[in-house]
Amino acid sequence: MSRIGRVERVTKETRITVEIDLDGTGRTDIDTKVPFFDHMLDAFGKHGSFDLSVSAEGDIEIDAHHTVEDVAIVLGQAIRQALGDKKGIRRFGDAWIPMDEALAHAVVDVSGRPYTVCTGEPEMMRGFVVGGHYPTVLNKHVFESLAFHGHLALHVRVLDGRDPHHITEAEFKAIARALRAATEIDPRVTGVPSTKGAL
Repeated sequence: MSRIGRVERVTKETRITVEIDLDGTGRTDIDTKVPFFDHMLDAFGKHGSFDLSVSAEGDIEIDAHHTVEDVAIVLGQAIRQALGDKKGIRRFGDAWIPMDEALAHAVVDVSGRPYTVCTGEPEMMRGFVVGGHYPTVLNKHVFESLAFHGHLALHVRVLDGRDPHHITEAEFKAIARALRAATEIDPRVTGVPSTKGAL
């Protein structure tokens, strides 16, 4: 069974193409023109064991916001497409990821009901810019867009950390690991893992 999603989005601000194979090995090909975001998406693919290809062109001369947001939207849509009818998946997943002084926890339910809770990021994350091009205030927006368009219930908690790079990377890796667990095929599940019969 092939679980691959491929979605394109073209607006006056961006042109995005994302392809994801949920049953991959962590091969990535990322080019958003926002270097730190590329780094985070590379980590997302590698630690989720997703084969992930992302190509983006956007108005980054204005701000990274439009490109980052639209990539998160399209990634969520591609994940939802790849999941298909969701038969046989584990549905739930969680992961704790330390990165030096930072610690992040992510929990995913492939519920079909979009919801996001993000807590614990230090106040200084609202005004910090990594590498002069990625404002960490975008993190929550990325997670919300991913969850909304992927139809996921996503909780992300930062329990510790002082370096915005480390905090952000721990969050992305935790989400990847949790999503990997939630989307994996469970040989004991024969249908959709819900009492409703649908997700």
